[in-house]
Amino acid sequence: MELEVRHLRALCAIADAGSLHKAARQLGMSQPSLTTQLRRIENSLGAELFSRERTGCRPTLLGHSVLSRARPLVAGMAALVSEARAAADRSAGPRLRIGSTASRALAGWLRRLRERLPGTDISLQMDVSANALLRQVAAGGLDVAFVHEVEGCPLRVPPGLDRRVLVEREPQFISLARDHPAAGRQIVELADLAGDRWMIDPTVDGEWDGLRRVLGEAGLNPPVLHGDYLTAASLIAVGEAIAPCQPTSVPREDMVVRPLRDDPLGVRLLLFSRPGAYEGAGIADPGGDGDSDSGGDGDSGDDGPGDGPGGAEVYTDLEAAYREAALQAVVYRQWLMRNKSPLLHAPAA
Repeated sequence: MELEVRHLRALCAIADAGSLHKAARQLGMSQPSLTTQLRRIENSLGAELFSRERTGCRPTLLGHSVLSRARPLVAGMAALVSEARAAADRSAGPRLRIGSTASRALAGWLRRLRERLPGTDISLQMDVSANALLRQVAAGGLDVAFVHEVEGCPLRVPPGLDRRVLVEREPQFISLARDHPAAGRQIVELADLAGDRWMIDPTVDGEWDGLRRVLGEAGLNPPVLHGDYLTAASLIAVGEAIAPCQPTSVPREDMVVRPLRDDPLGVRLLLFSRPGAYEGAGIADPGGDGDSDSGGDGDSGDDGPGDGPGGAEVYTDLEAAYREAALQAVVYRQWLMRNKSPLLHAPAA
């Protein structure tokens, strides 16, 4: 078997994800298919490239050597494809390619962008992996990415990307069955959930590590189920599990959303872009130097990279959409009021 770029891309994905399961999700293939492909690659080279451990996959010495040669080739091919597509698209009209992890702010953000940029082809790509989206931005496959970073689990940000902080720390709430004993409380104690089965999606970057750290610090070791959050919702509704959730989540007839005492779980909401990314959307973007971080809930801070007329407007539309989603969620709005959040007040025009 001759090695191809797709094989090298698979090896890099396994190394970056740390497990065959996560890598398969990122590559859009099944884990058995990726396992078979890895076995064929190793058979072709005559040695193992990864050691399979209980906690995941780690490159062997040979694996490190192969990866050091594979990464530049994969990056070079990605750049070639990106540059070719960009050249072809320049004559096809303006476009803005957005990547995002899950967020209830997306609908309002897209609506505002379409109103602001009539005639611009605006596309959206969803992914559970923030790191995967950032790699696509760096490679030119996406123009911007709106992602969350789990507290204590920094994202692997490729060099050269511009960043803005939408919310410095967004609390993560908990989803419970409506008849759960703690569902009637305004704020839930973490200790009151020790006997519940927690459900987590291990393919969401940092999510399992962040929850495990918080539970460990609280002296809790509850049973944990691994699966996607669509499955989690059906289990939560019948009382089979509980799960962390975004505070903008909307309750259902069979499920409630509640904040945790002292907000032990948190994420940071970030917007990344490539320098010059907004030019393809037909809006100016002179760029700048250094990161541009907001001071906290919805405070945009000083202008920075990507914050010319294009970058600032795209960010402002996201900020407004997030505020809209936050205030529509009754439980989150109450939390914002208790904490006197700036999100309660619209920014000055």
